[in-house]
Amino acid sequence: MQSKELYCSSSRLWPGNTHRRNGCNETFIACICSKSLVFLHIRPSIGACFCRKEGLFYDVSVGFVLLIKGADLFVDGSASIAALLKIPSLIIGLTIVAMGTSAPEAAVSITAGLAGNSDISLGNIVGSNIFNLLMVIGISALIRSVETAPEIKRRDLWWNVFVSIALLVTLFDRKISFLEGLIFLALMAFYLFLLIRNAKKNTASAAVAAASLERPAVFPSILRVLTGLTAVILGGNLVVKNASLIAASLGMSDTLIGLTIVAIGTSLPELATSIVAAKKGDSGIALGNAVGSCLFNILFILGASSVLTPIHASTELFLDTAILIFVSIIILIFAGSRSKTSRMEGAFCILIYLCYTAYIILR
Repeated sequence: MQSKELYCSSSRLWPGNTHRRNGCNETFIACICSKSLVFLHIRPSIGACFCRKEGLFYDVSVGFVLLIKGADLFVDGSASIAALLKIPSLIIGLTIVAMGTSAPEAAVSITAGLAGNSDISLGNIVGSNIFNLLMVIGISALIRSVETAPEIKRRDLWWNVFVSIALLVTLFDRKISFLEGLIFLALMAFYLFLLIRNAKKNTASAAVAAASLERPAVFPSILRVLTGLTAVILGGNLVVKNASLIAASLGMSDTLIGLTIVAIGTSLPELATSIVAAKKGDSGIALGNAVGSCLFNILFILGASSVLTPIHASTELFLDTAILIFVSIIILIFAGSRSKTSRMEGAFCILIYLCYTAYIILR
């Protein structure tokens, strides 16, 4: 694709990344030239802009492929290492799988936070959680009614409501501070402690599960983990950079792009995992993966992101967090009242998500 030279004195500009090459500073910024999104390559010594159209949607697609395949490798490798270390299967399911499928959200939100894109960082988490609760659980329930395990009913669903409320409280001043991030991380550690303590109460079944697993090789397991993490990090960078530019080209805000394109894309691992689990009749993984990922998204990802740099929130994201609480309560009622989420309730969840998507696009 050839570049064309033009001067952008009347163009809309957004700050970009400055780096050194060939001994001089060069800046890449986003620019709307003739109503189309382009990259501007500015050399200070020349003072001119070189604009060229980029395959932004292609780059985002590549980023999502890296995120999804990287998360898949990460989950497989982590589960193998957990088996090698004889970690109880319950811990593998509620932590390794949930955290692994949330690796794309972690890569995108932490990268966006460090780049100063708070709307994408926070919008990705809130949007992903709403998608997990309504679409992941909803589609799983459409395939087969999702049974609620007693542990999830007594502990995880209530934790999900509590953590969502805690997030809304921290956003009253429209930001998540360093201290609030530390509190989220402490809550994450306490939640993991509860999971481990619960798992130790059933050591007999854990031993049987560990004995039934084929002992995996060490090196391939480590290689899958490292390859998966690398792919997730690279994919996260591609998604964050290009999603922001797509938002600008379409006149969309970073908040909207984070709540829709990025949130749905990074939640595809949860969706794929839960659909497969639902088809196999494993309701525990289908529901536990979605709820566990929601907890991990807020407590660990937002906690770590805000510890690295404070995350600021717009009024729209504050309202979206309130909607997240409403959705969490709906799932608590559906999954907890009769110990299952029926097909009808799953269809209702999908309808709510479609209405929510229409609302955030039109507002």
